[in-house]
Amino acid sequence: MFLGRVIGSVVSTKKDAAMTGRKLLLIRPMLIDEKDPSKFRPGVNTLVAVDNLGAGEGELILFASGSSARQATGLKTMPIDAAVVGIVDAVDVLGNKVYKSEG
Repeated sequence: MFLGRVIGSVVSTKKDAAMTGRKLLLIRPMLIDEKDPSKFRPGVNTLVAVDNLGAGEGELILFASGSSARQATGLKTMPIDAAVVGIVDAVDVLGNKVYKSEG
């Protein structure tokens, strides 16, 4: 699993039939900054992930990628490479609170 931030959504009216009705999110992986472990820094790539949980733009999420993404509930037969598997409440690194959800 990895941490990521939802930075947008993707709309696709034509897609594999198994994906009909599935919400697609644009995810930017988030990494702990090596120079300052009390902060995140964005990764350089961007992913499209299937969302089963109702995550929204700006939220910090947990996502699975590769074949692990298809292990999430209801996704086994889908042609996906990333899935949102959690919405993050808090992150602590080396005893420091790096993130706390506003919700």
